[in-house]
Amino acid sequence: MTPLDAFATPAPRPDTARRDAALHTAARELEASFLAEMLKSAGLGDMPDAFGGGAGEEQFASFLRLEQARAMVGAGGIGLARSLFDALKERADNAV
Repeated sequence: MTPLDAFATPAPRPDTARRDAALHTAARELEASFLAEMLKSAGLGDMPDAFGGGAGEEQFASFLRLEQARAMVGAGGIGLARSLFDALKERADNAV
């Protein structure tokens, strides 16, 4: 280290708080998508002709399942979001 190095401006640090918030949001959405698929496989929303049937009913049933899964994640979920966040954060930290 030379005496001039003390006056060099440090390299700008990435905004880790914003990055971590984005990673946390992504991890929660991934867990919600996983849970929505599990709810679909469990048969949630499979009410034959509940609203008259048709393609629209299946589409809206998927929206309902996704919102129910998001509520589950908001209530603590199954811990998948935390594991995903930790893995994504470790990968992002190593990339910097």
